Amino acid sequence: MEPLEQRGNKQATWRMDPARAGIGGCVADIGTHAANLLEYVSGRPIESICAELSSCVKGRRLDDDAHMLLRMAGGAKGALICSQIACGEENRLSLRLYGSQAGLEWHQQEPNTLLFKPAGRPWERLRTGHSYLGSAARAAARLPPGHPEGYLEAFANLYGSFMQDVRRVAHGQPPVRDYPGVHDGLRGLRFVAQAVASSNAGSLWQNV
Repeated sequence: MEPLEQRGNKQATWRMDPARAGIGGCVADIGTHAANLLEYVSGRPIESICAELSSCVKGRRLDDDAHMLLRMAGGAKGALICSQIACGEENRLSLRLYGSQAGLEWHQQEPNTLLFKPAGRPWERLRTGHSYLGSAARAAARLPPGHPEGYLEAFANLYGSFMQDVRRVAHGQPPVRDYPGVHDGLRGLRFVAQAVASSNAGSLWQNV
């Protein structure tokens, strides 16, 4: 909310410097995480984007607020909002996914809980570490049910999955690759570039 980059704050200084951070501010710093999560959970890549990026703090050279409409493979549609100037908010990454038979809701601030919303039935509150989860979800739980897990454990799972693939390849087996790779990074850069292009063109749709 404040021009911290003009007051010597080191993080704000590089994040809002196009020469060091690139062409995107908030959309690159925050939006790419939400876009990657959406594609991973839904299994559907973002195909096109309509974005409005704003710089709300006077003198700021990169966006600090973004509102985007998304078109995804298979006809799914979405909305992505990210902001560095939403007063009072923390790092509250959230996901809501709606299908024809149920919806899903997840919040980073409550990472051990997934809300499952079936049509015509009460919501179910699914928790990490329980036997009713699928094998991939059980493998990602590092502690028994009821113990808090989250941000740091997520990195441990990524590193663990990568090293398991290193061992598989060393023994002549194909990799499973349940972790981000270079193509995911390139998709993130493409997402930022097309969001900026859309906003600069008056929020016209751009292919990702």
